[in-house]
Amino acid sequence: MRGGGLWQLGQSITRRLAQSDKKVVARRCFASEAELKKTVLYDFHVAHGGKMVPFAGWSMPIQYKDSIMDSTLNCRENGGLFDVSHMCGLSLKGKDCIPFLEKLVIADVVGLAPGTGTLTVFTNEKGGAIDDSVITKVKDDYIYLVVNAGCRDKDLAHIEEHMKAFKAKGGDVSWHIHDERSLLALQGPLAAPVLQHLTKDDLSKVYFGEFKMLDINGAHCFLTRTGYTGEDGFEISVPSEYALDLAKAILEKSEGKVRLTGLGARDSLRLEAGLCLYGNDMEQHTTPVEAGLTWAIGKRRRAEGGFLGAEVILKQIEEGPSIRRVGLFSSGPPARSHSEIQDDKGSNIGEVTSGGFSPCLKKNIAMGYVKSGSHKAGTKVKIVIRGKSYDGTVTKMPFVPTKYYKPS
Repeated sequence: MRGGGLWQLGQSITRRLAQSDKKVVARRCFASEAELKKTVLYDFHVAHGGKMVPFAGWSMPIQYKDSIMDSTLNCRENGGLFDVSHMCGLSLKGKDCIPFLEKLVIADVVGLAPGTGTLTVFTNEKGGAIDDSVITKVKDDYIYLVVNAGCRDKDLAHIEEHMKAFKAKGGDVSWHIHDERSLLALQGPLAAPVLQHLTKDDLSKVYFGEFKMLDINGAHCFLTRTGYTGEDGFEISVPSEYALDLAKAILEKSEGKVRLTGLGARDSLRLEAGLCLYGNDMEQHTTPVEAGLTWAIGKRRRAEGGFLGAEVILKQIEEGPSIRRVGLFSSGPPARSHSEIQDDKGSNIGEVTSGGFSPCLKKNIAMGYVKSGSHKAGTKVKIVIRGKSYDGTVTKMPFVPTKYYKPS
């Protein structure tokens, strides 16, 4: 990147993360540092040079002493440890917890084997996305899921409203919000070998999307082999009183190769992996089909429906959506959220939802929505940035190949 590029990358990511939760913008203006919530690792972040920024009502590290570029590359080459305790973990229990959840999400939860999970979407009556979530079927009467920090309040209100109605009809379901636990994400090629030092359980038998309750570094943890980077890795739900010791142990066992990694690199990594940031790449008016998540709607759900907005979504699967999420390469300065996308004749065909400079590919990448017909890989487009148009090309995602740990 040219002079000032790293600073600009950090600034653009800060803006993008803020845009993902419109409430954050207001908080930037009106909330004092004292009003922001802090994870149990707050002092640890500050002591390690964490640059703290407001995000979804929390004070979170956007980066540490290394640049966002270096931090992104280190996660792909070695590993990164992320504090994602601002996200909301919750459990649903009861013999009817699966039929209850299937009214709210697009996933075939019945079809999941115990101890496995999937990405899903909470939908509204119009088929739009309320939030995306990773859900795990622990047992037939026990679901564990994690929702986004910026969507916590509306997600919990939505779940509670429907739960009251479901229980009033005799349904057996209850919930627990895990505010007593913290959430760490360990990502990258060293994630498994480093974590293996801290548990007696054989992690080579835990595959991508699988869940296990086990002791790690002396604490009873919920372990999911998943993440938001495209790399192999884990999300570890740990009782908050053990979170600091676990973070220190992970860093120590890696001999300095796994580094504390902030929201800035997390955003670069997920963009390179072609993953949506809710509030940017998916919103209340975006359906899972438009967002390219049709694969997350199981065959049984397509046949039976039964979730909010099913009529709209199933019609889009049958007839095709009018817009589609695509990946983009572009020339000139990196494209930003809301940059206009035009066809080769200069007509508007869509807009960018996330964009930036890829630390791994050393070129501009973006994702956005275009009219169906203009979504095929190789389609030439123009991207308008600050009033000037630049050449772009529609491309398949992920931009950087994923390295999920799956059975051979």
